[in-house]
Amino acid sequence: MKYAQLGNSGLLVSKLAFGAMTFGSGNVPSVYKVELDQAQKLVDRAIDAGINFFDTADGYADGQSEEMLGRLLKARRQETVIATKAGFRVGKGLVQAGLSRKHLFAACEASLTRLNTDYIDLYIVHKTDPFTPLQETLEALNDLVRQGKVRYIGYSNWPAWMAAQAVQLQRERGWATFINGQMYYSLIGRDIEHDSVPFMNNNGVGLTVWSPLAGGFLSGKYTRDNLKDPDNRLSGFDLLPHDKEWGFSVLDTVRDIAHSHNATPAQVSLAWLLAQSHVSSVLVGSSKIAQLEDNLKVAELKLTTEEVALLEQLTRPTPLYPNWFSAMMIDSVVAKALK
Repeated sequence: MKYAQLGNSGLLVSKLAFGAMTFGSGNVPSVYKVELDQAQKLVDRAIDAGINFFDTADGYADGQSEEMLGRLLKARRQETVIATKAGFRVGKGLVQAGLSRKHLFAACEASLTRLNTDYIDLYIVHKTDPFTPLQETLEALNDLVRQGKVRYIGYSNWPAWMAAQAVQLQRERGWATFINGQMYYSLIGRDIEHDSVPFMNNNGVGLTVWSPLAGGFLSGKYTRDNLKDPDNRLSGFDLLPHDKEWGFSVLDTVRDIAHSHNATPAQVSLAWLLAQSHVSSVLVGSSKIAQLEDNLKVAELKLTTEEVALLEQLTRPTPLYPNWFSAMMIDSVVAKALK
């Protein structure tokens, strides 16, 4: 297992993180489906493989994921890094959602109780909240750090402009600063490369990746014929928009590369992400030991420079304005002189 500093901090995390979203049961049985005994096996195997970074959220299976993860990591608490998230609705009350000071304080206390811990290593705001001033959210997060309930803070699913505004405010006020952005990123979902990745690189914010296999699409188990089968996860939980036919054409190349390495499409897809210098850690979620074992084998897979470049070219996102204009207008004389 390899490790990395998370952003501009001293927090060391494994390059593969274990995502516990599947722990528990609930109204999305294709997602929430791992009971305690199976969860124990998955967590033990992850730790044996060198994973020290575990991710959950208060909204996963109505808090069951946090409860189970806290119970399973209790004996290894000082050895592990626990990330949890807040922001999604957790009750019927009007104020039981969002990123207000009231809700973040209540959500943090509830997560501490469910995780059975005195502190949260990485506390992440799970989404944006258009109904709460940004300054209120950031001051509340800073207070949680100052109170010792949270060690580090991060954001998830925020646009780059908002994250940039937040970091500027944090620095101006001397508040705890975001060290992490947890974002969706995959071979067939590279939108964050337009603005989020450049912002993170320039501001010391580490990127952790959720859904690196695009909701399981890049695992290779789906075909054009079985995609809509009712037993498939994607038939009931197809959250990530992408052109499926284009995705299958990408998978054809991924399968060719996988065959040449005696690997699986999932391993190749994960290996491509790990080859990106801007990626700190990749979350892998598994409901079965066989799935986890398959994902762990990516540590042994080394794609060639040509293979990484081929996949990069095949899935490169179309440049957005003004990015393409800025690139086009770089002064060639100066650029040549500085080479």
